[in-house]
This record gives sequence, structure tokens and C-alpha cells, in this order.
Amino acid sequence: MKLAFYIARRYLVSKKSANIVNLISAISVAGVAVGAMALIVVLSTFNGIDVFIEGMLSNFDPALKITAAKGKSFVPDEKTFEAVTQVPGVIDYAEVVEENALLQYEDRQKYAVVKGVPDGYDNFSGLRDTFLLEGRFVLNEGSQNYAVMGHGVKNDLSIGLSFVSPIRIYVPKKDFTNRMSPEQALNRAYVFPAGVFSIEQEIDSKYLLVPLKMAQSLFEMEGRLSAFELKLDESADVATVKEQVQAILGDDFVVKDRYEQHELFYQVMRSEKWAGFLILSFILVIASFNLLGSLTMIIIDKKNDIRILESMGADSQLIRRIFLIEGWLVSFSGAAVGLVMGIVLVWAQKTFGLLKLPGGGSFALQAYPVDLQFFDVLATFAVVLAIGFFAAWYPVKSLSAKLQ
Repeated sequence: MKLAFYIARRYLVSKKSANIVNLISAISVAGVAVGAMALIVVLSTFNGIDVFIEGMLSNFDPALKITAAKGKSFVPDEKTFEAVTQVPGVIDYAEVVEENALLQYEDRQKYAVVKGVPDGYDNFSGLRDTFLLEGRFVLNEGSQNYAVMGHGVKNDLSIGLSFVSPIRIYVPKKDFTNRMSPEQALNRAYVFPAGVFSIEQEIDSKYLLVPLKMAQSLFEMEGRLSAFELKLDESADVATVKEQVQAILGDDFVVKDRYEQHELFYQVMRSEKWAGFLILSFILVIASFNLLGSLTMIIIDKKNDIRILESMGADSQLIRRIFLIEGWLVSFSGAAVGLVMGIVLVWAQKTFGLLKLPGGGSFALQAYPVDLQFFDVLATFAVVLAIGFFAAWYPVKSLSAKLQ
């Protein structure tokens, strides 16, 4: 094995009889390196997007969300939910009412999710300090109700915070059966716009935050809640707290963490990442045809050396092993160079923001986010070596046998 490795290493770095063979070998290493670098950069970009979106959603979605196992609302038992708030790791809570409604602003209309939240919800969610774009986070002053909306809702309705027109909210009455009076089939309320937040497009385009009591009255849910949200200490173990809360509430309630609240979204993000990984791996397979051609040319170039090794007692197994190791060395060299280049590019993007997002800084991010993960580096290295092995195996098996 040591002899085969030594000879293969000499063949890799030594000058060939024809310059074209050197060029093909260099192209093989470069092709593998570029493929490995692309895998690292693309996977790190997907990771960065995941981390960024998760961070944004965490400012709107609670660490734990309690909903009824059956139905859309529930009457909270005071003693039970008091026990929930006393679980170690829980530092705050918010009672929430959430329902679909029709919004009207002047002559424009839009369906949206109206979410009734208590006073201080900006501190509970972190919206005031992080993602409030315009105005201020205020839900009521005196007897007047106000609303804080997503940036998409504001744009769709062309709402201006300096205007005096209110946002009108319409929802169907429950158990209304008089079809002769359709105007009486709707509950109505109005609020004045006070602030605009921007978190993520899906949230921004559909959420309108209003006072909790107003929402309960509008949706005919006095004394009832849609959800009970919990804020946890940063050092708390979410899984442990979730298990304790679920044990207190029993089977009548469902407790979800942030991932479970957007389970489909996270599954899609992971699927996109690994779909990209497979596509780039396929491209790397195509690039590895350079390796096949390189080994074929090297075997032909070293035909005389093969005869000499045979005369010295080398068997066909040793000859195959030499050129197989030669292919591994090409793959390993390309993988090592590509991984280093990819890691350096990811570090530079993360540190200096080389590739900027369009829009001149009008978004929450100014540059494409990246996040390097060790598993991605390991997976890329393993895939490149595996592809290199299979790319080297065929020409070694077929051509070395013919030259004996």
C-alpha cells in the first residue's frame, strides 16, 4: 500500500511526457475544487437564510404557544394557567385573540389576521426595539383604540400614519340566521393606525395588532382566548419547559414551540437546502468526467512505466491500486482546495458583507446572510471523495487491464 501511494503521489506531481496531460490533471483538480467550493457557499447561504428568518420569527412568535386541542378558542382556568406561569424558565405571558377579518381603509379592502394583544405586547415580543419601522407601538390612549400593522398591510391598503381616516374591521356575527338583513350580519369596529412593523413578508402582509378587549368584543369571545403565549428565559431549555407545561395542562391543550408553529415552513427550507445540495452534487458528478479523462491520459502516458513495474514483479492489483490512489489524490487535492476557498469566501461574506442585497439598505439585511456549519463541511468532503472514487474506479479497472 505504501509503494502504491508513493508511486501515485509521484505521478500526480511529476511532469508528464505531454503537456496536455498536465493541463488535463490541473483542470480535474480545479473542477473538483470549484464544485466543493460551490457546495460550501450554497449550503452556508441556505443556513444563513434559515438563521436570519428564525431570528425574525422569534421576535413575533412566542417561545411556546398554548392553544385548545379542539376548537379555536378556550376559557382559561385561572388556577391552571397561574401554575403554568410559575414553571421555571417562564418569565412572561400574553393572552391573545386571533381571527380573520375584512379590513377597509377608505375605498380599499383586504383580508387579514386581526390579533388582539394586551398592553405591553411590544416588550413581550420585542417589536418596539427591533422591527418597528414607523410610528409608535400604542394600542389605546384613553378611550381611543389604535392598531399596529405589518408593512405589507400598510402597502396593500395605502395607509398613512399621518392621515385621520380609521381602519374599519368587519367580521361575520356568530349564529346569525336573518338572511333578510345582510348588513346586520357583520360585527364592526374601527381603529386608527399608530405604527408599522416589518418582520417577514408572510407576517407583514397579513397581521394587524389591536387591543385585546376590542378583539374579544369584535369576535364575540368575551372571556375566551385563542392562544396563551409564553416568553422564556434565554437560558431555559425549551423542550423541558414545554414538557412541564403540557403535563400541567393535559390533553385538552396543545403546546407548540417556534419550530412546531411553522413546521411546514421549516420543512420546506430544509428541503430546499438539500435539494440544492443534490443538484450541485450532480453537477460535481459531471465535473468529475475531467477526472476520468485525466486518469485515462495518465494511464496511457505511463504505459512504459506499467511495463517496467510488471517486469519487476508488480501484479495487476498493484497497478490498479496505484492509479486508483492517483484518482483519490486528485479528488482529495481538489476537495481540500475547494473547502478552504469556500470557508474563506463564507468568512469574508460574513465579516465584510461582500455581496450586498439590492435596495440600498432598505431591508433588515444589507448583505446576503451566511452561516458555516461543520456538518456541511463534512458532508461536502465525503461526497467529493465518494464521487472521486467512482470516477477513478472505471478507467482504472478497464484501461489498466487492457495495458497488461
